[in-house]
Amino acid sequence: MNLKAVLEAREILKGVINPTSLQFSETFSRMAGCQVFLKPENLQKTGSFKVRGAYNKMVHLSGEERTRGIVAHSSGNHAQGVAYAAQRLGLKATIVMPESASPPKVTATRGYGAQVILYGPGSLEATAKARELMAEHGYTLVPPFDDPYIIAGQGTIALEILDEIPDIDVIITPCSGGGLLSGIAVAAKAKKPNIRVYGVQPENSCAMKQSLDKGEPVTIASAVTVADGLIARRPGNLTFDLVKRLVEDIVLVSEEDILSAHKLLLERAKLLVEPSGATVLAALLNGKVARPGEKVALVLSGGNANLNALAKLWL
Repeated sequence: MNLKAVLEAREILKGVINPTSLQFSETFSRMAGCQVFLKPENLQKTGSFKVRGAYNKMVHLSGEERTRGIVAHSSGNHAQGVAYAAQRLGLKATIVMPESASPPKVTATRGYGAQVILYGPGSLEATAKARELMAEHGYTLVPPFDDPYIIAGQGTIALEILDEIPDIDVIITPCSGGGLLSGIAVAAKAKKPNIRVYGVQPENSCAMKQSLDKGEPVTIASAVTVADGLIARRPGNLTFDLVKRLVEDIVLVSEEDILSAHKLLLERAKLLVEPSGATVLAALLNGKVARPGEKVALVLSGGNANLNALAKLWL
């Protein structure tokens, strides 16, 4: 996994994704004491960064693999990215989503033409079901994070950030299974070795952090958080190795801080971001990742928020 793969992914994604321009925030810069730039992947096609990796992966499938169709497992954003990419490439897509998946994400995935199967309480059960379908039908798996093409696609975000602000000091990104974080770290560190890259996880769903603390990938018992896009109970083997080697640290944030940051993004930046994407602002405002005056890019990973669920939490 290297910069060359990310550069190749950027060429493949031209005309497929929307390069999301950085937005400078005077409000958050004043609050954090540094220069804050928002990378609004909530405005990306399908509402999140996931389409980058999904499309890059599926372009590399063989003719036989395309004919048989693909399968994926996801709580939501990867599902939509895969479904959109499959529709664009003319492939049959079957997506296994946990029964707890956000209804708007399920509806959107079906809207892109994919067959959706709701199965099991969480990500591990959905993964097992997807592998069962692979064996039964010969589908090719498009994994959510632990794949070189997926990682390379997500890494194109770092190239866009550095194209706009070559002297950026820090990139902060949400982390679940590690595909986004590792891809950004690979590209950013290759282009600017002294840049600092941080991942952010909810305190209640931090498999990557616990794995780094133990020195190997571990499976956590549960992952219950308002940031429903960050509920991977185990990081990938490839993503773990890249994060361990390239990322400064994983910062943990509380549920209260996530919700507070989410409201701030809506009220002050006028951006509807998922709680998962708001974790980066929560980490920054807690003073855990940046020094005074530094230029900081916050990756707002998605905008597919369940408004009904959030309204109940805010009241």
